[in-house]
Amino acid sequence: MKFRPLGDRVLVKRVEEETKTKGGIIIPDTAKEKPQEGEVVAVGPGARNDKGDVVALDVKAGDRILFGKWSGTEVKVDGQDLLIMKESDVLGVVEA
Repeated sequence: MKFRPLGDRVLVKRVEEETKTKGGIIIPDTAKEKPQEGEVVAVGPGARNDKGDVVALDVKAGDRILFGKWSGTEVKVDGQDLLIMKESDVLGVVEA
């Protein structure tokens, strides 16, 4: 199934966190928090301004982003757990 977000929404895949600390301690699933970092899978066309013009989003597919702990709505697309969120929920882009 192909999915295209509407408006200023972005589709994000969470990045898996390390299961082992630098010291070699393995973190059990029950102690893990959901990662607040992800990769943008798809973006909408953008939001409309007061004049009705579409303003393009600052993020694009493939960007690695940080977002708030409670941001977005969890959805399942093609068996993958993804998040849909507004661009305003994105805190920033992680530069490589």
